[in-house]
Amino acid sequence: MHLENVIWRALTTRQSHFAESCDSARRFVREVTSLCAFAEANNDGYTSLAQLAGLGGTAAVFLNEPYESRAGWDCIAGAGLLQMICENGKHAAPLESTAPIIELGDEDSPEMLELTALTKPGPFGPRTHELGYYVGIRDGGKLVAMAGERLKVPGYTEVSAVCTHPDHLGKGYAAKLMTEVMRGIHARGETPFLHVRADNSRAIAIYERLGFHTAWAGHYAVLRRTA
Repeated sequence: MHLENVIWRALTTRQSHFAESCDSARRFVREVTSLCAFAEANNDGYTSLAQLAGLGGTAAVFLNEPYESRAGWDCIAGAGLLQMICENGKHAAPLESTAPIIELGDEDSPEMLELTALTKPGPFGPRTHELGYYVGIRDGGKLVAMAGERLKVPGYTEVSAVCTHPDHLGKGYAAKLMTEVMRGIHARGETPFLHVRADNSRAIAIYERLGFHTAWAGHYAVLRRTA
């Protein structure tokens, strides 16, 4: 199974308090994330999304099919996207790293923005950390790796913003932090899932070792409203 139209489901269920709405479209408050959704990717959906985005505004959406050119919109970024789910409860902590894990909060937001701007794990805003539990690893006082929770739907929580500074790759930080986030998700009786670019083979290999499997293959598009 896969979590169909998961952004829409999140914004109409567990995360409705973060939603801005217009007819058949929803978006997260801009400071939280640029993720948006519509009930269906049809004319009504795009018309509603245009009202939410505003002229010159952007909207990041998940689609079942590659984005097709549409009047009033420019596609400024896009990629194949995989949804992966960990249904077997496997989340044994890897042994490669002994670095201590710290919980991240409001005071860490500037460094979280800096790290995600460098590593580009997906849209991340000054209030994204409010969506759930975020953890990190510091080296010499500097935040060098992080992971946390983003989309939440009944029974499931997304592991997101998994990123490591390029100077600290290969130390097992991503797997260690994901394991910690997954531990909390399982403790609540929920199932972890995530999204990853289809061409990110390094990350996919880590996720598979942690017990994730591909449940859905779709597309990610960042759209700008032009008219």
